[in-house]
Amino acid sequence: MSENRTLLLDSAAALFDDLAGLEIAAAWPRFDAAGLATLLVPEDAGGFGGDWGDFFAVLRLAGENTLSLPIGETILATRLLVDAGLDVPTGPLSIATSLDAVPFGRHAAGIVVADGTRLTLYRAASVTAAAASGDPLDAVTGDVMASAPSTACTMHLGAFLRVAQSAGALDKALRMAMDYTGQRMQFGKTLSQQQAVQQSLAILAVETAAIDVAGQGAAAALDRGEAAFEIAAAKLRTNMAIGTGTSIAHQVHGAIGFTHEYDLHRYTRRLMGWRSEFGNDRHWAERTGAFALKAGGAGLWGALTARTDKAA
Repeated sequence: MSENRTLLLDSAAALFDDLAGLEIAAAWPRFDAAGLATLLVPEDAGGFGGDWGDFFAVLRLAGENTLSLPIGETILATRLLVDAGLDVPTGPLSIATSLDAVPFGRHAAGIVVADGTRLTLYRAASVTAAAASGDPLDAVTGDVMASAPSTACTMHLGAFLRVAQSAGALDKALRMAMDYTGQRMQFGKTLSQQQAVQQSLAILAVETAAIDVAGQGAAAALDRGEAAFEIAAAKLRTNMAIGTGTSIAHQVHGAIGFTHEYDLHRYTRRLMGWRSEFGNDRHWAERTGAFALKAGGAGLWGALTARTDKAA
């Protein structure tokens, strides 16, 4: 990890700790003052000048802290609006593939929808809650504030955002499971000393690492420019990990893992919500399958084994 990214994460960790437990009205002025909204905006455009690896690391940390704030959505919307030459509204922002399902739509000062050919910025005129399993997801009736040609796609970028958040949230669930099973005694020894529990924790650790690796690969591809396959593969692998990982996390906790008083649900509920947002399992499975068919055996193998670091 670069020294700049270490400093960025130290700053973000302190900020997220400060924002923990605050309602959005109280938290947002502090987030805005920190300048993280411009994380992906180039320095010559007045932004932080971070890359997609920085974004992944920061949003992974946000997922670990279960902040119910549109941090990633605002960072992405800001970048897309600046790239399109449009003014950035003041306040929390969101991105969506349609106005039928807008993350934090009830709080958004602007909503960005981009389909790869055109970007449209909406202002919410009316909002109806669409889901309540994790973070707010709203159906919105919107007025167009601005529009411009754009090659950006909010489906892809939103999927990458959910991968980053899921990496942090599932890692936190893993650490909670390890802590609990390391303390809970049964038959004269801790649960973590039981072979069946050890096997379950090993699988959970593998699923957590899979999201990290897939997410970092997608970030590297985004830094190179074209990342459609890497994002599709990362979101599909993340969705699979969420299904397996959340089940194991609750199983090894036993009954306490299903209580409202215990914090595990703060992570698993969000994970299950994120699994279906910006493309569910079938959506991304079809796209990775289509890529594999189009590339053929040799082409797919080359894509899977190509170097993705900046020295490549």
